[in-house]
Amino acid sequence: MSTQSVARPADASGTFALGGDLTVNRLGYGAMQLTGPGVWGEPRDPDEAVRVLRRAVELGVTFIDTADAYGPCVNEQLIRKALHPYADDLVIATKGGVTRPGPDDWRPNGRPEFLRERVELSLRHLGLEVIDLYQLHRIDPDVPPAEQFGALAELQQEGKIRHLGLSEVTVEQLKEARTHVDIVSVQNLYNLANRSAEDVLAYAEAENIAFIPWFPIATGELARPGGPLDAASRLHGASPAQLALAWLLRRSPVMLPIPGTSRAAHLEENVDAALVRLDDEEFEALTAAA
Repeated sequence: MSTQSVARPADASGTFALGGDLTVNRLGYGAMQLTGPGVWGEPRDPDEAVRVLRRAVELGVTFIDTADAYGPCVNEQLIRKALHPYADDLVIATKGGVTRPGPDDWRPNGRPEFLRERVELSLRHLGLEVIDLYQLHRIDPDVPPAEQFGALAELQQEGKIRHLGLSEVTVEQLKEARTHVDIVSVQNLYNLANRSAEDVLAYAEAENIAFIPWFPIATGELARPGGPLDAASRLHGASPAQLALAWLLRRSPVMLPIPGTSRAAHLEENVDAALVRLDDEEFEALTAAA
């Protein structure tokens, strides 16, 4: 294992070309935590939230993940306030397809008119003419897939969406979606301690589809005092969170981790994970530890 100190550590994570034409650094930033409790309302410290977003870009992050449901709308507006006009190499990926009646309440809504409304609002809130990556937040089981994906395809044809992605799907759902539209990314729960989406990752890798693991730092029991990540951390000078992220980056070339935080200091620690280099033995040891 090796680490180094550089001004833009995210550059060391390598790159991935979304859809073959939209290149981003593989270690990105998930902005969900920049809202109030229950992913609802304004952040506790709005000034720090702005600092976090600006610092992420300074550290070389070129891929930021958000959603219209975060806030709702608060997250996208905050990103615009902090970063607009956007750097040429910065990709803002957003999501739509759920309603938010209240804190911690998420309900799929794939009605075509609703999806069109949310895309239009995201364009306005983010200050964009086209959304580089728009992800269906959840497939609505009560709306025929052809209607959901047809609506997104129309928006893509109108030039309002560049690329399309999915969130929290099975391999079968991913295959079904690809019969309607081109899918360039999939965002599922996945981390060192929870690899239940291993089959989705394998399919994504085989098809060169970006795999965006949400909840990427789930060290849990692995980081407990005396646990495997705790021991490795003390031995190599990298935090448990950095080891968990380094493991993800090493796991697959299509992996784009998006660790989130509401504090600039924690952000810097996370992005420095791109500088951690695991050798074969260390990678296998962490894999086995979980």
